[in-house]
Amino acid sequence: MEKRQTVRSAGYGDPARHVRHLYVEEDCLDLEYSREIIDRFGGRYTVLPPGGAPSLPSRGADVLAPGKQRLVLARNRGRFFKPCPGTREYRCCDYQVLNVGSGCPMDCVYCILQAYLNYPCLRFHVNIDQMFAELDEALGRQGGFFRIGTGEFTDSLALDSLTALAPRLVRYMADQEQGILELKSKSAVISGLQYVEHRGRTVLAWSLNSPPVMDREEIRTASLDERLAAAARCAEWGYWLAFHFDPIIAHPGWEQGYRYTIERLFDRVPADRIVWISLGGLRFLPSLKEVACRRFPGTRIFFHEFITGLDGKARYFRDERVAMYRLIAGEIDRRRDHRTCVYFCMENDTVWQEVFGYVPGDRGGLPAMLDEAVRRKR
Repeated sequence: MEKRQTVRSAGYGDPARHVRHLYVEEDCLDLEYSREIIDRFGGRYTVLPPGGAPSLPSRGADVLAPGKQRLVLARNRGRFFKPCPGTREYRCCDYQVLNVGSGCPMDCVYCILQAYLNYPCLRFHVNIDQMFAELDEALGRQGGFFRIGTGEFTDSLALDSLTALAPRLVRYMADQEQGILELKSKSAVISGLQYVEHRGRTVLAWSLNSPPVMDREEIRTASLDERLAAAARCAEWGYWLAFHFDPIIAHPGWEQGYRYTIERLFDRVPADRIVWISLGGLRFLPSLKEVACRRFPGTRIFFHEFITGLDGKARYFRDERVAMYRLIAGEIDRRRDHRTCVYFCMENDTVWQEVFGYVPGDRGGLPAMLDEAVRRKR
């Protein structure tokens, strides 16, 4: 008899409520968009010099915890629109990243940003006129199709009750024939998207995991039921959906845990609204283990047998990854719509062949598979 899952029924509410202090770089004060965010926050803010950082209270070695309570409105002095920094050793999907900010008010134990970013506070880019100009330039080119996401360095919706960026992006993408937008989240902040004209060119996506992982390793996130309820509502509003089982984490009872999540997913969400579902095993830079174990001494996810992958990241041994992928992909395959693309994030052809019986090159490559999934759903 399978052990009954213990599932967190409620999340922590709007993650933006965790922000206690707002800072604005001096050269952003004249931007109308900055003033909108200041007004939503209640009008209280502190001015910083361009490129400055707030002073943080001493909490031992963990500067990230108080940093998550501090939001800085800043200019992006680089490019907004860039290809995803994948690695050539593994199959990449040619995702295009829209860099709207960095950091997240939620706090996942396995989050690579803890070791990747050198700025301890939340940062949000407010010179959005430049962002839309870059999108105009890229999407105005002849040929090609862009899958665009804002969730590489931050959560796409966690701060949206303050920034209201998501509705702006959705409205913009509604008029674009050459691309589709994916907004990926672990929150349930969707109220700003209900009455927005999207014309099927925005995909609302949620990261999902086994209940024990979501309960113990994903702090200040929405619960499983809250994420699925938000997805179901977005489906009612006509949005396409996506789900990401990444990182898949080995833990006692993982088989029952992932089966439970997949059952709940297809019980709550219409299968024919799902465009794609990705799978990816836990992988991390060596520096992340040190940071995460210091911040979360109770976690056990890094104390496992790992091998160093071709990208320098620790990964489960291939046989273990394949075993987990086969079970999870099999459960998904039993209930998915036949047009939904199920794929791996950053895996090699050997794993593709062992789990799916084909490699992306057999079907034109992974980017083509995902583009086709969008076309089939329209």
